[in-house]
Amino acid sequence: MKLLDSQRLVQIEREHAGGVPARTIVEIFEPLGVRLSEATFRKYVQVGLLPRSRRVGRKGKHRGSRGLYPVGVVRRINVIKKMMAEGLTLEEIRRSFVFFRNEIEELERVLDAILAGHSKELGERRLPAQKRRVLERELDEARRNGVKLVRLLDRIASQLVAGDGRREQDGSEAEVFSAGSGV
Repeated sequence: MKLLDSQRLVQIEREHAGGVPARTIVEIFEPLGVRLSEATFRKYVQVGLLPRSRRVGRKGKHRGSRGLYPVGVVRRINVIKKMMAEGLTLEEIRRSFVFFRNEIEELERVLDAILAGHSKELGERRLPAQKRRVLERELDEARRNGVKLVRLLDRIASQLVAGDGRREQDGSEAEVFSAGSGV
């Protein structure tokens, strides 16, 4: 089975940085001959292999909304399909990385929200210049530490996954998946 290479994954992540609908994800894998239907995609979400979408309103009156998934889902599906080709079941795959990645992504979202809230509050407050500079530096330090924390947790989770006894056909280390740290 042919999967997406890292160069193509990076290109897709750039093109769909704001999120990607399920149908587009399915279409990305179709030319590769990867069996992925919208029903299978929904099943992966249902069993916790993929995160849930966020609803985004469409422009125009009465246009409704659509679900967008983080673009990192494409990378994760690539890893899931690779693991399935190696003979792992969905339950084995779920146990191997999903818990860690979903929790790390949730931590990332929470950190993003907290940092954005603090940044907004700092911008709206009238503060003495020195106090503002101190708070801005502390906020920047918190942001850098958040990025470091997410990366460290990703690395630990990846090492735990790589050491879980998976069968590697080509002897290479397991592909690391990450939606990237936006913290």
